[in-house]
Amino acid sequence: MTATDTERPVADTGSPVLSLRGIEKSFGAVDVLRGVDLDVFPGRVTALVGDNGAGKSTLIKGIAGIHSFDAGEYAFEGRPVTVHSPRDSNALGIEVVYQDLALCDNLDVVHNMFLGRELLKAGLLDEATMEQRARTTLDGLSVRTLQSVRTPVASLSGGQRQTVAIARAVLWNSKVVILDEPTAALGVAQTEQVLALVRRLADRGLGVLLISHNLNDVFQVADEIAVLYLGSMVAQVSARDVTQNQVVELITTGRSTSSEPSSTKGTDA
Repeated sequence: MTATDTERPVADTGSPVLSLRGIEKSFGAVDVLRGVDLDVFPGRVTALVGDNGAGKSTLIKGIAGIHSFDAGEYAFEGRPVTVHSPRDSNALGIEVVYQDLALCDNLDVVHNMFLGRELLKAGLLDEATMEQRARTTLDGLSVRTLQSVRTPVASLSGGQRQTVAIARAVLWNSKVVILDEPTAALGVAQTEQVLALVRRLADRGLGVLLISHNLNDVFQVADEIAVLYLGSMVAQVSARDVTQNQVVELITTGRSTSSEPSSTKGTDA
């Protein structure tokens, strides 16, 4: 059974765990991000949508510390922070699962989950502890599709690989998980499994930022929808307050002409 708006309780959002204000980013003469505001709340899924070239990738890479923003305020848990590298964002509790997943086919699930962060004991890999923590993390996410954490990743399906990548992201006590097109190229059944996992991340209290072109997926799991248009954030609204047609109009024109959402921001484009 999939979560719907009527079945999903409204979370007590409180303060955003991640807040961006007036974010600017240019590459040469090209203004990629123009005064972008964005809030990600704990326990909620915020879907970031926009057409190709809207600035989604640049925004998440800036949050992750791959790019430095040119201007604007970056706050985490209510305090201003400076992020210059992925190490800085990881230290805050931000993890990103990119579309390519960055998994090693020749390694098993355990070694992929601890890739680059291996645990040592007496100078050797602490296989027992890593296996136990991998199992605990997957069990905590109610993952039932992996028979063994010692299965080589090369033998996993697309949905199982996505599950491993997401579980790796939450293994390190993360507070915000950013998912870049997690259902791209997945079949129907695997998509349902991944979307259920996305929903469980939020139910565990994490702030989830979901980047997706699939509006059916967005409306199935998202609590809020943020729309980028030509580098400007033209809306961040509750998913309950907009229709799919309104979101399509915002994505393609930067404005909604039918019952415009109250928090929609104007754009000069």
